[in-house]
Formats: sequence, structure tokens, C-alpha cells
Amino acid sequence: MQLAKHHGLGNDFLIALADALPADAPATAEAACHRTRGVGADGLIFGLPGDAGAGTDATMVLFNADGTRAEMSGNGIRCLAQAVVRRDARGSNRELSIGTDAGIRAVSVEPTEDPTVVQVRVDMGLIGPGPDLEEGEVVQYLRNHGFADHFSSADVGNPHLVVAVHDVHQIDVARNGSELSRLAGGINVEFIGAAAGGIEMRVWERGVGVTEACGTGACAAAHAAHRWGLTGTVVQVSMPGGDVTVELGETAVLVGPAAFIAAVEYG
Repeated sequence: MQLAKHHGLGNDFLIALADALPADAPATAEAACHRTRGVGADGLIFGLPGDAGAGTDATMVLFNADGTRAEMSGNGIRCLAQAVVRRDARGSNRELSIGTDAGIRAVSVEPTEDPTVVQVRVDMGLIGPGPDLEEGEVVQYLRNHGFADHFSSADVGNPHLVVAVHDVHQIDVARNGSELSRLAGGINVEFIGAAAGGIEMRVWERGVGVTEACGTGACAAAHAAHRWGLTGTVVQVSMPGGDVTVELGETAVLVGPAAFIAAVEYG
């Protein structure tokens, strides 16, 4: 299998541009993404042909590192867009329409001075309410662990729990994130705090664990922070892997880089 490895601010993906989804895709993802026994990545994305009827250029099917299928990834779709542009060799300034399990996303790819890096804008669609977590174990956990009062859920094509904290650097993201995700029935968890020009964020992603960045999480976090009066409508979200910009309007637009790492012959 021919793979390309890309990353969006350290959130890394293996990309397989293929004509069809293999029957063993979940097992392949789990094996290929293993950090010591495989190539290593947070997820495996199959870039399949687009749907002519829907007017899409490509279709994204994403499997997390544990083999579970995910609806959407803001960093992943930027990496897939870069892989599609690199394959087509028609220049890296492109407009693409990509189908995902969360719906069709409009993507703009622009070159940078570094030939391995592109800047990508993704219209992430509407941010809706996530699971109802106002009562029950999640609220009790937050109270017991002394977190700030602000928390909310959001749907960015996949579910998120955003928790405002006093200092993101003091959070045990691996422990608190995994426990909250479990209590919420499987959800992505973002811890955010106010920062100059925007917010800081740490994330625990279901099916992966702690990652350096999360695009859908950045959108959910920016949406919550704006509702809480912490930011304006253009939000810089700072994560361990780097910064993205989220533009909040009728839909959320995610702006950030994607970087090509290597071509890989796997298996």
C-alpha cells in the first residue's frame, strides 16, 4: 500500500489515495498507526474518488489509531487536501470539495515558501449542540476536580466537550480527558484558557488520546469561548503543535497549515 505521511501542527496522518475502501480498513489503520510496530500516526485517511453527482473532488474516510471510524477531522482534511493536490500536480493553489462522514466541506489550498507546507482554509460547517451533559456524572466529575464553571458540548460533525480552566498547563490531559470522555460515552475533550489574542487549548481525542492539535476541537473551543465572552469572532487557538485561526460566522472556517513528511511503501 502506498501511503503519504502528513501532519497538521503535529497531529499526524497516513493518507492512502485509493479507488475503494479495503475490507480490512479498521485493522489496517490500527496496525499502520502503531507508534512502534507500524509507521505511526494519529489516524489513517483513505482518500477515495469524489461523487460526481454531489460535485465532490474526493471523499475522506478516517480511521483513528485504534481502528475506530471518525466522522471528521479538521487537521486530517487539510492533510488529505494537500495529498490530493500533490498527486494531481496541477499547482498547489486549489479549491476542492471533499465529502466526509459529516458532510461536504469546501477547502482552499494555498502554497507557502516551503514546498512541503501549504496553508489550508476549510469551511467546517455549522457548529451545533453536542450531547446533553448538563446532569449526571460529567458535571459531578467537573465539580469534584475543581474545574471552572464553564463547560459545554458541541457538534462539529463529531462530538466535543469544552471545559474552561484557569491554567491549561496544570491539567493532566491524559487522565482527565480520558475519564471525561468515558463518562460522556465517548467524546473529544478540550481544556481551554484565555490567552493573548485568543485561547490556549489542550486536547484528548477519542480513539487516539492526547494529541498536539485538533482542528474540530479548535472550532468547538473557539465557538464556546466566543459564547462565554472570552474572544471575538476571529479566534487564534494555540495548541502544543502550533496555532490555527477559527473564523466564526454563519459557519466556522478553520485556517491552518498542512505539511508533507514522507512517502511510505507499507506492507
